[in-house]
Amino acid sequence: MIQYLTKRLLIAIPTLIAISLVLFTILALAPGDPLGEFASNPSITEEVRENIRKTLGLDKPIHIRYVKWFFAFIKGDLGYSYTSRSPVSDLILQRLPTTLWVVGIAYIFSVLIAFPLGVTSAIKRYSWIDQIVTTFSFLGYSLPTFLTGLLFIIVFSVQLNWLPFIYNSTLKITSFSTFIEQIKQSIMPISVLALYQSAVLMRFIRSAILDELTHDYVRTAQAKGLNNFAILKDHIIRNALIPVVTLIALDIPTIFTGALVTEQVFRVPGIGALLIDSIYRSDTPVVMAITFISGILIVIFNLVADLTYGLLDPRVRY
Repeated sequence: MIQYLTKRLLIAIPTLIAISLVLFTILALAPGDPLGEFASNPSITEEVRENIRKTLGLDKPIHIRYVKWFFAFIKGDLGYSYTSRSPVSDLILQRLPTTLWVVGIAYIFSVLIAFPLGVTSAIKRYSWIDQIVTTFSFLGYSLPTFLTGLLFIIVFSVQLNWLPFIYNSTLKITSFSTFIEQIKQSIMPISVLALYQSAVLMRFIRSAILDELTHDYVRTAQAKGLNNFAILKDHIIRNALIPVVTLIALDIPTIFTGALVTEQVFRVPGIGALLIDSIYRSDTPVVMAITFISGILIVIFNLVADLTYGLLDPRVRY
C-alpha cells in the first residue's frame, strides 16, 4: 500500500504542475484587462497605468510570471487581488465559512437522502416506491438550480413570506434569535443544492445496486440461505459503493469552489460568488488561486478514492 501511495504521489506532482501551467496560460491569454476600470478615469494617465502594470508584474513574459507565481504558491503566497489589493488568501478565508456552511451542509443532506432512497429504489424496483423515487430524482436532476431557486423564492419568500430571499452576509450569531435567522436564510439555498445533488446520487446509487443484483455471487448467497438484508449489507453494498465513491470523491472538491449559480440567485457571499466577480473583473490572481486549489483537491480526493477501493474490495489491494 505504501508503494502504491508513493507511485500515486509521484504521478500527482507532475499532474498538478501541468494543471497549473494550463490554467495560468489560459488566464494570461484570456481577453480582458485587469486595469480596464482605469481606462475611463481621466485622472489616471498612461504613464501611471504603465507603472501600475509594472508593479503588478504584468509587463513581464508569461513564463517568468508563471515561475514567480508557482514558487510563491509553494510558499503559501497566493498573491494580491488586482482590484482590492488585498491578499488572495484573506479573500478566500473570508468567503470559505459561508461556502462550507451552505454547500457543505447541502452535500451532507444530499448523501443522507440519496443513499437510503437509492438502495430502497433498487431493491423495490418497479414498485410504487421505485416510481416515486425515480420521479423525484428525474425532477431534481432535470430542473436547473436557478429555476428551482426562483420557484423557492416566489413560493416561500414572496407568496408565503416565510423565508428571506437574500442572504444577509452581515448577520452575526450572537444569540438564539440570530441563530434562527441564520437557519432561516440558509434553508432555501441548502434545499436547492440538496435537491439537485441528491437526485444525481440517487440515480447513480440505484444503477450501481441494480448492476450488482444480477451477479452470480448474489444467487450463491441466496442459495446458502442468507437473508436479503445480510446479502445487501455484507456483499452488494460494498461492491456497489466503488463507483459511488468515485462520484463522491469528484464532488467533494466542489464544496470548496461553491455553488456558482445558487450563490448568485440567493446572493450568498461564498467562494463561487467571489470567483464569478473575479472573472468579471479580470482579477487573475483570485481566479487562478481558486481554480488551482480546486484542482489540487480533485487530485487529492481521487487518491483518497483509490485508497478507499482497497477497503471496500480486498481484491483491489492485490
